[in-house]
Amino acid sequence: MSVSSKKGSSGPERVVVKRALISLSDKTGAVEFAKALVTAGAEILSTGGTARALKEVGLPVKDVSEVTGFPEIMDGRVKTLHPAVHGGILAIRDDAEHQAAMQEHGIGPIDLVAINLYPFEETAAKSSDALEIIENIDIGGPAMIRAAAKNAAFVAVVTDPADYGRVAEAVAAGGVDKALRRELAAKAFARTGAYDAAISTWFAEQSETEFPERMVFAATRASELRYGENPHQKAALYSTDKSKPGAANARLVNGKPLSYNNLSDADAAFQLAADLDPERPAIAIIKHANPCGVAVADTLAEAHAKALICDPVSAYGGVVAANRKLDEAAAKAITALFTEVVIAPDADEEALQILKAKANLRVLLTGSAMPATGMMVKSIAGGLLVQEIDAAQVKMADLKVVTKREPTEQELADLIFAFRICKHVKSNAIVYAKDGAAVGIGAGQMSRVDSARIAAWKAQEATRAAGLEDALTRGSVVASDAFFPFADGLLAAAEAGATAVIQPGGSLRDQEVIDAADEAGLAMVFTGLRHFRH
Repeated sequence: MSVSSKKGSSGPERVVVKRALISLSDKTGAVEFAKALVTAGAEILSTGGTARALKEVGLPVKDVSEVTGFPEIMDGRVKTLHPAVHGGILAIRDDAEHQAAMQEHGIGPIDLVAINLYPFEETAAKSSDALEIIENIDIGGPAMIRAAAKNAAFVAVVTDPADYGRVAEAVAAGGVDKALRRELAAKAFARTGAYDAAISTWFAEQSETEFPERMVFAATRASELRYGENPHQKAALYSTDKSKPGAANARLVNGKPLSYNNLSDADAAFQLAADLDPERPAIAIIKHANPCGVAVADTLAEAHAKALICDPVSAYGGVVAANRKLDEAAAKAITALFTEVVIAPDADEEALQILKAKANLRVLLTGSAMPATGMMVKSIAGGLLVQEIDAAQVKMADLKVVTKREPTEQELADLIFAFRICKHVKSNAIVYAKDGAAVGIGAGQMSRVDSARIAAWKAQEATRAAGLEDALTRGSVVASDAFFPFADGLLAAAEAGATAVIQPGGSLRDQEVIDAADEAGLAMVFTGLRHFRH
């Protein structure tokens, strides 16, 4: 097959719309748009339900079957896949051969194509019926969209109802200009690309292929951000799955627009809060993507007070997440300290009034709270790293006691709690916890023993800030996201006052670490599960 390297021109500055094809699954705004085109002198071609909807309001509409000379068949599967349609869209208007072919075959030019596609994404999200989902794969629509976008030099393509107004204004003012046609074409190809991505992902899931040979992603821009992590970096937020609760899809009900760092921290905070015991009110306080306070209690206000003790200095200007609806007491507790962002499933009216009294406090409501699942993607130079989200949760039955002393019931509860937090702390991670609250957190160190020491030091600072005599880590438990490679990290925890340890195990020196724990009188359990977070 040969393709000409050059055909025609870049088209006129403005395309006068004399003939438009409208075929819409979502008919929002369709009647008003079609009326505007008719008023501007355009002939309307249409199909199926769209044609009926336009005719019902008295608009002059020609069925595509009249143009093709062929009826819609196979339940509408075949209706627009015809040279009379695609020739009218794809013809290069200032190419003599194309003009001759159009004249010979009686093909009229189509200057504007308005299409939106069968609702595949919505159907796949709510239905488990494979036949229904497959039937909502559009074939003719993407073909026409791509044809019109390819020929944007001479054709305007509209795929988003949000663009009807400005396109109608352009048509009425004398034609759709070149810049707008190119913008609409880019948007059209992005739409068909996202559509195909959703379809290929669904088929991969049906074949249980987690990592197909070609992995495609689709995302919709939710907002442009002022800048990225730093002012010299541009940034935007894209939504990939509107059904999942979290920072990306939350409603901003108070405060200024969110920044890149706000969203990153809000996501980290909410994932941690949602990962804790759903039966107990939980608060997570995040600063620079790491928790600086986490607690569960009988109420959110009590949980916030317990969480704040861990590191009140870092909590200033942080992000607070809750795993349930905020009430008045929780809102009062949170707003007593300067906070950048609050994220929760919901908030009652009294809580909202208190939160909204802080004009700069950003408040995000997610609708629900549940642990994150699915895939996560990280970009590296020239590629993407794709993995499952770490949704694993260690339970009591998973624990293996490896020391002479078994942990007490309270120690066991705190060990599970601390290990859940560890999953959300940058590696190497060490977390001290006591009575359902983190009391010392060491994050992101190159050496695990340094993380243990930093966590103990942070706990000493918090002890002084709280005016307590006894160290917060005295009688605590300690969690490590990966095994202790040497006994020094465990001994640092023992020196800080920890009485029980939870870690994955699996080191060549496990026995040395177990012996050290026994000698120090510690109880220790292995999980067999590592929680690195890079």
